[in-house]
Amino acid sequence: MSETPIQSAASSVAPGSALAALEKEARWAHATVQEQAVLRRIAQQRDRLAARKAAKQQARTLQAQTQAIPADAPFVERALAFARLHPLASVGLVGVALWVGPRKLMRVGMAVLPLLSKLRR
Repeated sequence: MSETPIQSAASSVAPGSALAALEKEARWAHATVQEQAVLRRIAQQRDRLAARKAAKQQARTLQAQTQAIPADAPFVERALAFARLHPLASVGLVGVALWVGPRKLMRVGMAVLPLLSKLRR
């Protein structure tokens, strides 16, 4: 007598999978063949969802690592990274700049730039 597809699939179960945990439960032993097929499909779906979640988490981690900006990066690059990370603060700064006006911004910039250049040394 040959093996059925259900029995052959059970022989290739990963040890940490949902299917392996299911086969250890008491309800597995009392289930009919049709119920076991449904439970197996549910367990496979759980495994797929867990694998997808792990892949998304890994992709997020890799993306976070690649988006890290070194401390010696140019000011423009650091400012753009700050704007991406903090959009509300960036909008607030732009709003204040528009409210103050270009003349006052130039005056403040002329007073602050020499101080900033001294601090960088």
